[in-house]
Amino acid sequence: MRTFETDVQLLKYRVLKEVARRAYDGNLMESYYEIPKVISPGPRPTMRCCVYKERAIVQERVRLAMGGNRRNPNIIEVIEIACDECPVERYMVSESCRGCISQRCIKNCPKGAISKDKNGKARIDFDLCIECGKCAKVCPYGAITEHVRPCERSCKINAIHMNEEKKAEIDPAKCISCGACSYACPFGAIMDKSFMVEAINIIRNKGENYKTVAIVAPAIASQFQDVPLGKVASAIRALGFDMVVEAAMGADMVAAKEAQELVEKGFLTSSCCPAFVDYIEKHVPQLADKVSHNLSPMAEIGRYVKIHADDPVKCIFIGPCTAKKAEIGKTTVDLWIDTVLTFEELQAMIDAQGIDMDSLEETPMNDASYFGRVFGRCGGLTEAVQEVIKEKGLDFTVKAEACDGIEACKLALLKAKVGKLDKNFIEGMACVGGCVGGAASLNHEPRSRMKIDQYGKDSQKSGVAEAIDTYKVEV
Repeated sequence: MRTFETDVQLLKYRVLKEVARRAYDGNLMESYYEIPKVISPGPRPTMRCCVYKERAIVQERVRLAMGGNRRNPNIIEVIEIACDECPVERYMVSESCRGCISQRCIKNCPKGAISKDKNGKARIDFDLCIECGKCAKVCPYGAITEHVRPCERSCKINAIHMNEEKKAEIDPAKCISCGACSYACPFGAIMDKSFMVEAINIIRNKGENYKTVAIVAPAIASQFQDVPLGKVASAIRALGFDMVVEAAMGADMVAAKEAQELVEKGFLTSSCCPAFVDYIEKHVPQLADKVSHNLSPMAEIGRYVKIHADDPVKCIFIGPCTAKKAEIGKTTVDLWIDTVLTFEELQAMIDAQGIDMDSLEETPMNDASYFGRVFGRCGGLTEAVQEVIKEKGLDFTVKAEACDGIEACKLALLKAKVGKLDKNFIEGMACVGGCVGGAASLNHEPRSRMKIDQYGKDSQKSGVAEAIDTYKVEV
């Protein structure tokens, strides 16, 4: 039985599983309102103050699991009714206050928001406080503490703030859909919209009209503990997919094109991570022309499959990334990828259908090279680009800055912006560790990188060129 990192993840899984089961049965619209009582049967609450609030929150999670607010273009949404347990005030006086006579906190407050109570200790008037933090900086005892909400702390681009009602609010003009806030929120008050129902409908309605292809991210090698990847592929086919294709094959194709583009232009930033590209476009637009013009591995392999398939095909990407759900909204991508599932949603669908992966035969997955497969962790793209340049005998030295986590990406881009980066290639991944650290991963283990490397070493292809040539013959 699968274990979950947190009870928030477990709650999300339970809701997704109930939605998936009903969607496969074809009665979701007639029964979705029953799910809150299934999750929180009562009479006593298990998570919140009362069973009625629990059910109201679950109902909002069901709404997001069914696609969320279509009028809201953002992939990440705040469940307002669930966002009420974090400290409302940013600065608070702790028991460490000694009521000292220096009164630095009082004298440095620009709004006169601090005074002494009857015991001589500091007291903050929150109606006057502007949360500038000057009092906390000057307190000799560190008695004034700063409370930053986990969602705000996790968002490294300041896309989340508290609104007038003290609820978390996301600024879509800044948000890059990385999902860091949803993973960080300890109350599950932030969640990504799910396209799972859309994916299930594509599978259920295919008939003779088209075939369905699952494009699976290489990070999947780190997700299902003690289950061979071939059995995971068989489980995906048991869900109704006609074919399972490695996105790593698209990574091989992208590496070949991106290496050539780097040689031609002399400086480039990668285009594989949609959150990284979105960050450049929204926050460092001066470097937007430096982003590789190639598609991401997801879109590249989707394009190849759709162009070369004998029958009409619908492609569904499966990975750890919430930003991929935003990427398919781009006009350069939506033609090739029909919808996106996360690993969390995949697990829910497998369990909703009662599929026992251990009992399945293995489906071979031997499309991609080592270099395409290690795209799933930081530094993998750089290795692949270097390999292509080596295979083609190009006279070019790659000087790469491999960045994982948006803070590292931000630093590299700012250096490049002012001409202080002694590199010619920036590999950017918004999640720490790369795709294996994606917000919608089932687990975030330190061993994930090792598992990706082993997945790469299991490849039967000697290099990028051989993988691409073999695939063109077989597909």
